[in-house]
Amino acid sequence: MSDLDTAFLTATRTSYDAMAADYASRFPDAMGGVPLDRALVSAFAELARAHSPAPVADLGSGPGHVTALLHELGVPVFGVDLSPRMVALARRAHPRLRFHVGTMTRLDLPDAALGGIAALFSIIHVPDDHLPTAFAEFHRVLRPGAPVLLSFQTTDTEDRVHLTERFGHEIALDYYWRTPEKVADLLVKAGLAPYARVVREPGEDEKFAKAFVLVRKPAS
Repeated sequence: MSDLDTAFLTATRTSYDAMAADYASRFPDAMGGVPLDRALVSAFAELARAHSPAPVADLGSGPGHVTALLHELGVPVFGVDLSPRMVALARRAHPRLRFHVGTMTRLDLPDAALGGIAALFSIIHVPDDHLPTAFAEFHRVLRPGAPVLLSFQTTDTEDRVHLTERFGHEIALDYYWRTPEKVADLLVKAGLAPYARVVREPGEDEKFAKAFVLVRKPAS
């Protein structure tokens, strides 16, 4: 990829490095105490366990809360995040788990290596023209039959929001709000098979609805 293509990766890495500690403190619970969200992660974990010992990759793992939850659910799992400071926080908080610096658009993994992929609230910073690249990587590194669980904020209309400040830190970060239909369509075009779609209405302290899309790599 050219420097122009990777500009969003640099902006995302720099922004999350700046606010890593405050972000981890602000969101100490992987699922925010929402039973439905945890149930969907549990369902994903059950599907992924069928492919053990092949590991699950938690992409955009941040401070490691979801990685730790999947570990508790009996899934062999490791985390990948673009931000070195997030990875350092995750390693400190969960020293028995593995965390690596990397990007979902170019995974440092062999073909058919994974028993599942979780990417919770991490595609929200990936521009539309780079999502097909990421989803093609998902297809490449998954074992046949292995599941993918995505979650992201969603609205009735697609939008891009640019933030220059969060938690008192200067950032330069784009957020992309998408419909679950659009994301599911791109996943199907990447060769992944639909399994389920769920949209949860905003909670008491939430501004946006949350979409969950579950797909699988076809078994053959």
